[in-house]
Amino acid sequence: MSDLARHIDTLSRAKVLCLGDVMLDRFVYGSVDRVSPEAPIPVLRIERELPKLGGAGNVAANLVALEADCRFVSVVGRDGVGTDLLALLRREGVGDGAIVMEDGRQTTVKTRFIAGQQQLLRTDIETVVPITVADGVLDRVRSVLPEVGGVILSDYGKGVLTDGLVVAVIAAARAAGRTVVVDPKGRDYRRYRGANIVTPNRKELMEATGLPARSDEEVVAAARQLIDGCGIGAVVATRSEQGMSVVTADGAVHLPAEAREVFDVSGAGDTVVATLTAALSVGIDLVDAARLANLAAGIVVGKVGTAVVRSAELLSGLHEQQWRHGEEKVLTRDAAAERAERWRLRGKRVGFTNGCFDLLHPGHISLLKQARAACDVLVVGLNSDQSVKRLKGDSRPVQNETARATVLASLGCVDLVVIFDEDTPEMLIRALRPDVLVKGADYTIATVVGADFVQGYGGKVVLAELVQGQSTTNTIKRMKA
Repeated sequence: MSDLARHIDTLSRAKVLCLGDVMLDRFVYGSVDRVSPEAPIPVLRIERELPKLGGAGNVAANLVALEADCRFVSVVGRDGVGTDLLALLRREGVGDGAIVMEDGRQTTVKTRFIAGQQQLLRTDIETVVPITVADGVLDRVRSVLPEVGGVILSDYGKGVLTDGLVVAVIAAARAAGRTVVVDPKGRDYRRYRGANIVTPNRKELMEATGLPARSDEEVVAAARQLIDGCGIGAVVATRSEQGMSVVTADGAVHLPAEAREVFDVSGAGDTVVATLTAALSVGIDLVDAARLANLAAGIVVGKVGTAVVRSAELLSGLHEQQWRHGEEKVLTRDAAAERAERWRLRGKRVGFTNGCFDLLHPGHISLLKQARAACDVLVVGLNSDQSVKRLKGDSRPVQNETARATVLASLGCVDLVVIFDEDTPEMLIRALRPDVLVKGADYTIATVVGADFVQGYGGKVVLAELVQGQSTTNTIKRMKA
């Protein structure tokens, strides 16, 4: 595990070229409280819309989340959706410098209408024909190829990866000594001849070979048929709850599934191919690269919609023994915000409180229990060591942030712990958007940090009763006396 932790640290040095079908995923969220009088269909009252990068764009977003350097090449139409996609690429840190625009092409947009946890409808607007600007795309690929260590072909079958372009890109990449990883589409994998790795899921593997792929032995046999018949170096097959299989001409390794909670599997293949290729591009061997990809897949299926996995989230799964008891409870701010959003989609009220929690005493326990009673799930913001020093002086904290987070995470009334480095939890509160904000009764609502923000969207502020005579400062004084 320590080797994998060191490997994660190297992912920020990865430079990867991603080529494929980019699309815009629009998520329209709302509520349904009546049936239309015009037809027996629900009426969705729209509350918010969320645009996300889809298709190969999600692969690129996953590379950026891993802090890798992504060179993204794709094609969009010269239309409004294409313009929106270019802006979203820039906003997500992917960059649009190698995007080719094609006249007369409808940029793919998939819109999902969601009420609570239920997806009511998906609409697709797209052009599914081979691109006419393949020469321009190949020019961009060749221009960035010397700068990268690995190449991803993200094939969604929308027309960007024409047969001729695939052949030319694989040939150019192999001539330059670059690893080529393909997330495939269709039944004929001979078009990917020369690729180092393909990453089909179980269904795709069966469709491409006509063979069963349920047991380990069946997966190996099907994968070897692709390797022998299509001129592919290796197969990394994703198998849902059965994990992942890495198959080469002379060996096979089967990795168990890492998912602890499955909420949404959309985009998991994008996360796998991004993590796998980033790892391979910095010299990590195939099996260890697959282990990282498998870990990333286990994380991303616990998120909502097309999502990404960050390096910090990979590291959180590889904590040393002292963290393991509560490792699922200790998250970064961004990961905690995603967890809180998932809880809300399930109808849970998210509560928040914060503090240094240096030497845990009955006053702390009382505060945490009262906070938990006011909500369904409780997130605790924990001041980092540097934050405590600024607030309490150089002699504090008595226990470091690792120890304090471990103790908090072991409590049944605490559902999540997030360490923050600022003097106040304002930024963390804005990221989490809690339904209930809890502080001790030594504050007034007017002096609680984040109260105005939480109340502004209908949240509630609760002042918990204090246990008299209990404080860490007094405990330390008594210890010194």
